[in-house]
Amino acid sequence: MSPVPLVDGRPARIGVVGTGFISRSLVRALGGPRCADLEVVRVLTRRDPRTVEHPAADRLTRSLDALLEGCDLVFECSGDPFHATTVVARAFEAGRPVVTLNAEFHVTTGPHFVGRGLVTEAEGDQPGVLAALRERVLDMGFEPRVYGNMKGFLNLDPTPAEMAHWAHRQGLSLAQTVAATDGTKIQIEQALVANAFGATVSCRGMEGWARDDTERAAQDLARLADLQVGAPIADFLVSRTQVPGVFIVGTHDPAQAEALRYYKLGDGPYYVVTNPHHLVTLEAVRTVRRVLRGEGALIHNTARPAISVAAIAKRRLEPGTRIERGIGGFEVRGEAVRVDEAPGHVPIGVLQPAVLRRRVEAGGVLQWDDVDLPDSPVVDIVRAICAPALTTSAAAP
Repeated sequence: MSPVPLVDGRPARIGVVGTGFISRSLVRALGGPRCADLEVVRVLTRRDPRTVEHPAADRLTRSLDALLEGCDLVFECSGDPFHATTVVARAFEAGRPVVTLNAEFHVTTGPHFVGRGLVTEAEGDQPGVLAALRERVLDMGFEPRVYGNMKGFLNLDPTPAEMAHWAHRQGLSLAQTVAATDGTKIQIEQALVANAFGATVSCRGMEGWARDDTERAAQDLARLADLQVGAPIADFLVSRTQVPGVFIVGTHDPAQAEALRYYKLGDGPYYVVTNPHHLVTLEAVRTVRRVLRGEGALIHNTARPAISVAAIAKRRLEPGTRIERGIGGFEVRGEAVRVDEAPGHVPIGVLQPAVLRRRVEAGGVLQWDDVDLPDSPVVDIVRAICAPALTTSAAAP
């Protein structure tokens, strides 16, 4: 993508929120030779800047006001839906657009912000890569039936020792490592994708088949979408033999069958188009430029999402159990659910922290009445997002 035109003879000013793995890689990308049109001017941290190792150590600040005053666009990549909610609210007050690598924010409080300002998830992580791939396949005339994600490993209940080892080895936080391993992250990503593109999920937690033949499995998902669900679906496959990319399964005009066969896409009626990688921060620069050019959001969770991510007990949880954090914790994991089929569920992103009022059995869906939550704007926002489903459920005969 070509550079953004200079504003008053200067590059566009980017304020980055977060100082973890994603932030460090993003700042390096934005400081590269192909990004002379962009400049990172501030990086917001909640830690003592003197203790933070970061490529923009000279631009670290603990002041959100300072970040907002000095930038044209905010890039939020803290991974924390509570912190992101505060940042986005303040950014909108200041008239700043926001680009995120934070699907957790979008499925937790994102609907509250739709229409109040510009906020979009970035290309790079799977939802954004699927959004960009969708734009391409629609331009080529395909009708998507499956929005697919690929995962190499899944362990629904990893131990703290295992996760500490892998977090250290990969240079990620413990919470990030747990959420990726127990499937919560992919459930969040695919809920965002489903909501953004008017798709659904076939069942609680999606199919998530462990299959090595991606092509055949993807086509089988499309048959399921058409014959059993009757609508496009978001789902994922688990395979150690496949690269960690994304795919879309679509149909096409039968008159193009000969051409599609020649293009090595098979005999149809379902055609699988893949993107075999997601390069996260390296691709996110495209979305920054997209927004600065005034081309609008790439993907967000919509104002009235039909899919949510419920908190599922990993084991029997007794009254008084404290859940320090739902996403990336050891008590619960997330599963995508249809809101109309689980009206009383508590979204996993709001459990930060929570204390159980009563016992929840292993595999049980936590309900609002099961937990005590501290007062916070985030809890108020999430309750308001969930309210229509609760009202509809209460009114049903």
